[in-house]
Formats: sequence, structure tokens, C-alpha cells
Amino acid sequence: MEDPIGLFLSADQLAGLHQLKGIDSISKITIKHLLAQTSGIGDYFSGKPKGGVSLEKELMEGKDRYWSFEEAMDRARTISPAFFPGTNGKALYSDTNFQLLGKIIENITGHSYAQAVDLRISKVLGLKTTYVYSDETDRTPLCLYYKRNPLSIYKAMSSVQVDGGIVSNATESMVFLRAFFNGQLFPKSYLEELYSWNKIFFPLQYGVGITRFKVPWFFSPFKSIPEIIGHSGLSGAFAYYCPAKGLYLTGTVNQIHSPSVSYQMLIRILNLF
Repeated sequence: MEDPIGLFLSADQLAGLHQLKGIDSISKITIKHLLAQTSGIGDYFSGKPKGGVSLEKELMEGKDRYWSFEEAMDRARTISPAFFPGTNGKALYSDTNFQLLGKIIENITGHSYAQAVDLRISKVLGLKTTYVYSDETDRTPLCLYYKRNPLSIYKAMSSVQVDGGIVSNATESMVFLRAFFNGQLFPKSYLEELYSWNKIFFPLQYGVGITRFKVPWFFSPFKSIPEIIGHSGLSGAFAYYCPAKGLYLTGTVNQIHSPSVSYQMLIRILNLF
């Protein structure tokens, strides 16, 4: 994970992605920085270019569109980095990091990202209905909602493959979640390397490719909420493991407008046990 990303991506692909205070720091960014959201690179998706609006806002307004890896990088170049790579205690959730990781996976394996997920995860775990969304005419996934309005953004969904554009269901997400935390995809001893937490926004912290939802005891003094570890998505989908209770939780609320809804539901479920 400590390898610099310049070993796997061309100078043209990386040029101009991290220029802060007159310093170009792209050569210092490692794969771990991308996984841990500590690269500081601007977020092409939710970041706001100078004088413009974010891509996320455009989509929430129903303006569906495609974009390529190259277009995502061009957009990221218009957004100033948040901090220098690896600045102690700092993390910024940036979908640009995932786009770069996806391209690295493709360059190393010689497969498309969709093929790599199928070969190294779906086939290994026997998942039949889990795949990377890449065909905008595919209506297998349930329609997403923004408040009460259905959101038809299938072109965008086919563009965010490596940013989380995977189709699955609660059952197969559960199979993956259990496999992730129980050593079926990689040695279980590696998990400790992932538990290196930095604040993103309260009460979420980011590790190496995973998040931790942890509410301090003084916010719930009468019934403490145990930490959960895993990930959630813009769509309201979630896959979390609660070590204290031995619970695995997967599902979705299909609500883009308010990401907190899924966490409110998770807290209610945890309080039942």
C-alpha cells in the first residue's frame, strides 16, 4: 500500500491533480493515501469548481450525464486540494481517489474494473446478482429517490463504477460483508492495518477503505451506541459490522437527499439487541 501511484499511472493522467500553495505533491501520493482518503485530492463529484456547481448537484436536479475517467480527472484539476498528502489527522472523502484506484486495478490486472470485481469477488464468493453497473438500459436496480422524487440517473450510474456503482441485494451484500471481516477475501490479520481512523465529519471516521460510525457516550448516556465498521453509499445503501454485538447489517433506504436516514435506522436496529 505504500507504493506511489506514479508507478501505476502515467504522468499525463496525474498531472495537475495536486497543486497546493505552489507545490506539486502528486509524486508523494501512495495507494494507501487513496484508500484512506488522505491524499487531499479534490473531489470531482461533490467538489465545486470555481464559478460553477458540483456534479452531484447537477445530478440531484435530474441532469443525467455520462463522464469518463479522463473527464473526472479534468474536473478534479479545477478543484483545489484540501491539504498535503498524509497530513496528520486529516481526511477528505474524494471520489477522485476511487477513480484513480480503479484505473490502477485495470492497469495491474489487465481487466476492466467490472471484470476484476467479477473474477476476484463475485465468483470467489458465489455471488449471482452482484455486478458493476455499466449498461444504462439495465433497470435491475430499484430507482433511487431524492426526497419524494424518483431520480433517473442511469448514465451517471454507469459512470461511477469504481466510486460505488455496484448492483447487489441485502443477502449478497451480507455474504460479502461476512467474507470481508472473516478472512475469506484476504488474511484476517490484515484488518488491523485498516483500522487507522481519521475524522471525516461527525460521527464518521475513515480508515483504510472502510468507515467507522461511532457516537461518543455522552451523546447517548442512557443507552450507549456501539461502533459499527463498514461502508455506506450516496444511495442510502449500507453494509456494516458491529463487533460488540456480533451483528452484520446490510440494506438500503434508497434516499439520496438525507444520508443520515440510513444511520438513524441502523441505530434503531442496534437498540433492539
